[in-house]
Amino acid sequence: MNAIKKNIKLIIFCAIIVIVAILNHIYGWSSYLSNTENLSFLSEMIKENMAAASLIYIGLTIVACVALALPGITFAILAGILFGPWWGTLLCLVATTLGAIIAFVVGRVFLQDSIKPMVEKNRLLKKLLFDDVGRSDVVLLAITRLVPLFPYNIQNFAYGITDMSLTRYSLFTFLFMIPGVALYTIGTAGFTSGGNRLLYFGIAGVLLALVLFLGWFIKKRYLTKEELEIANEDRNN
Repeated sequence: MNAIKKNIKLIIFCAIIVIVAILNHIYGWSSYLSNTENLSFLSEMIKENMAAASLIYIGLTIVACVALALPGITFAILAGILFGPWWGTLLCLVATTLGAIIAFVVGRVFLQDSIKPMVEKNRLLKKLLFDDVGRSDVVLLAITRLVPLFPYNIQNFAYGITDMSLTRYSLFTFLFMIPGVALYTIGTAGFTSGGNRLLYFGIAGVLLALVLFLGWFIKKRYLTKEELEIANEDRNN
């Protein structure tokens, strides 16, 4: 009984995940992210009811961020295909930020004791989040959001077990995801749009250069030699 009381939050979270997985199996929510027929359905819905289609996309993205562990790039590409470069970028930013916020809260409320062992398997993420080297929260978020070294989903949960405030986490998560999200949505729109392809590819090229520069600058400016060595070792293994 004491063990149950001690782990009640984890039990509740696991129960929620099981329920979501069962409902996903029954209703096929995740298939909307990969089934071309469902993409056609959403495309038609956009013409008839933009608000409803936007809410469905946001809802599916939030579920995928928190429970289905799909790669973050999936949401941006889908937004670019369905909603185009500008509206798609905004919707993807809103949806992925909300998903990241919910994952943060879940980590803080339900997974304080169980998420840390998972984080510790990623040596660099563990070192950044739990070794006190005087980095600010903003720098930490810049490193993890702009340098492609960390699994998107696990870092959302991991921040929940730090002492970072939800407000700061939410604001800078949104801001630091803008370049990457815009790159993929606008780049995807360049492939799928009937017009303005050169414009979209040009903007995507500028964004790609910006993302690469930011990643290089942040690694050079804010990662220590030891951390860079860990990152290289993990990449080679």
